[in-house]
Amino acid sequence: VFEWKNGKKDPELFQNVSEGLRKLYRTKLFPLEDTYRFHDFHSPALEDADFDNKPMVLLVGQYSTGKTTFIRHLMEQDFPGMRIGPEPTTDSFIAVMHGEQDGVIPGNALVVDPKKPFRKLNAFGNAFLNRFMCAQMPNAVLESISIIDTPGILSGEKQRISRGYDFAAVLEWFAERVDRIILLFDAHKLDISDEFSEVIRALKNHEDKMRVVLNKADQISTQQLMRVYGALMWSLGKIINTPEVVRVYIGSFWAQPLLVPDNRKLFEAEEQDLFLDIQSLPRNAALRKLNDLIKRARLAKVQAYIISSLKKEMPAMFGKDGKKKELIANLSEIYHRIEKEHQISPGDFPNLAKMQELLNGQDFTKFPVLRPKLLEAVEDMLANDIAKLMILVRQEEADMPSQKVKGGAFEGTMNGPFGHGYGEGASEGIDEMEWVVGRDKPTYDEIFYTLSPINGKVSGAAAKKEMVKSKLPNTVLGKIWKLADVDKDGFLDDEEFALANHLIKVKLEGHELPGKLPEHLVPPSKRGLQE
Repeated sequence: VFEWKNGKKDPELFQNVSEGLRKLYRTKLFPLEDTYRFHDFHSPALEDADFDNKPMVLLVGQYSTGKTTFIRHLMEQDFPGMRIGPEPTTDSFIAVMHGEQDGVIPGNALVVDPKKPFRKLNAFGNAFLNRFMCAQMPNAVLESISIIDTPGILSGEKQRISRGYDFAAVLEWFAERVDRIILLFDAHKLDISDEFSEVIRALKNHEDKMRVVLNKADQISTQQLMRVYGALMWSLGKIINTPEVVRVYIGSFWAQPLLVPDNRKLFEAEEQDLFLDIQSLPRNAALRKLNDLIKRARLAKVQAYIISSLKKEMPAMFGKDGKKKELIANLSEIYHRIEKEHQISPGDFPNLAKMQELLNGQDFTKFPVLRPKLLEAVEDMLANDIAKLMILVRQEEADMPSQKVKGGAFEGTMNGPFGHGYGEGASEGIDEMEWVVGRDKPTYDEIFYTLSPINGKVSGAAAKKEMVKSKLPNTVLGKIWKLADVDKDGFLDDEEFALANHLIKVKLEGHELPGKLPEHLVPPSKRGLQE
């Protein structure tokens, strides 16, 4: 239990991070948001469920890129309301969540449930709510995360037909609240439609949550795959304006045989990396919520400065309409002035064109003036409370080291012969009766006896001369020496020397060295010495 002063005489007691964030939001950030109309301009107020809900993964992609199949692959079972096909099939937002029984909750019922984090979606109206539902089912994967399936993004003429609700705005709402956004692309059709470009731009402030999956990559040859990957990176570079490269996972995310099996090892390694990324979400959930609250607080501060500046400029009596138009037209100058006056980074300001559009419908005379007390509370929250809450985040993480996604496809590659890297590198020979190093020992023995061993052992200096021929750095060779010198006597006998050479071969083949020597690599004569 952590405690500290929260602007009151009595210290606040926070049992956990979620409760701490909720209290800080209600007492310090919400009053500032409410006063300066943050909810009208940017994002609805946060609910209790936003702080307590499980990590969520949002899947976004053009139609028939395999979004629904990807969810089916992760969970290894169908979910209620699931439809798969080459045409645009998923026409709804489906929140796939854990429940005791299989069932579907329609959108209108979903947005009145206080236990679910979707109440504020009410603002998008009936056209959206008729296209929103929650599929509930008992599944081990869903005990740790929830997954949001989205309608396939349309291309060509189809995208001109209006959906009846603001698709990009709905996705932006979800993006603010989810822990991971996965953009799916099909290796066969890489064209990024206008609607998809608009969607990716709407997710602009959430690049840290974004991952890209190049799906169906088993349907093309290695040469074509290289070209497709290059084209994808080029296309994304034009839309996602960040200096960093977004992480792309290449693979075939369904439980069917690979059509072109040439890149099997690559697909397995990529799937493993993506699974590890998704599995880490429950552990990092508190940190993500903390991070999102900081982002929100910075934007709320800027909103307060913008609204109060506009109020300050308004005349008391005449010419209000003319002044309003002039202020909206010169909003960029107001941005620059606030930036200099309050030392705010340009990246914290909202989109200029969107802000100008929203301001058109507002009555500037009703805007409040700057209230320093409200801003001071948020400054105090950012400077002190968040830092202390960060300690509690680390404590929670330490208490739950094994908290990660289990079940479904995550179990298939955990253990056994089909686990990632099984029987390769340092794991080679793990289930063989014979000592795996023994196969090449005659070759290593020839080198060993040229080093003039004394009493059947070579010194470190003699072994070093031979080991450096591998051109591996000293840090790696030092680790190999430690692993190979099983009896820790500072010398290598013929078995230990063979083991050192085997580990050099493992490293040169691109595999990692083990932290501790695995049992199957211990020389037969030393097996009793292992601690």
